[in-house]
Amino acid sequence: MEDILYTVPEVAKLIKTNAAYVYSLIKAGLLPALKLGSYKIRREALLEFLEKYEGYDLTDPHDVHELRHD
Repeated sequence: MEDILYTVPEVAKLIKTNAAYVYSLIKAGLLPALKLGSYKIRREALLEFLEKYEGYDLTDPHDVHELRHD
């Protein structure tokens, strides 16, 4: 059975980044999470996030913009 909830470190590993960046995505309101002792991210929410922001530069979660193909 696939996990339906991921921890922040698990999400960080899945999207090949670090936990601090995942927390910044959550705090910026870009990645929905729930708090069950610690933050948890639904598998569906992660997939929707990845689909929604494909083609965007999320380096700074407070300044999201489309990728430029210069």
